[in-house]
Amino acid sequence: MFIVHSTFNVPDEKANEVIDIYRNRSGLVDQAPGFQRFRLLQNEKRAGEITVEIEWETKEDYLRWVRSAEFKHIHDLEKKYPDQELAAVIPKVRQFEVVID
Repeated sequence: MFIVHSTFNVPDEKANEVIDIYRNRSGLVDQAPGFQRFRLLQNEKRAGEITVEIEWETKEDYLRWVRSAEFKHIHDLEKKYPDQELAAVIPKVRQFEVVID
């Protein structure tokens, strides 16, 4: 299993707006080969620190996703978000290979 975390920071007062965006997400990633699970995590002490966690069967499945037209489409939409402060957020991406499950 391969897990990817994309962590970003937004002003605390915009955290709920971001959560609503993900609550209404397209779900395109859910159809990708090797996709296993999507989670949205919020730091309990800093509301504006939010992490997208996606589980994949393999690293190759993840790499296939990030090279796909669907991935590009989703991320192009993010850049066009009306709130330019949120649109400009750049996540810190970390990748993990599950070694014991």
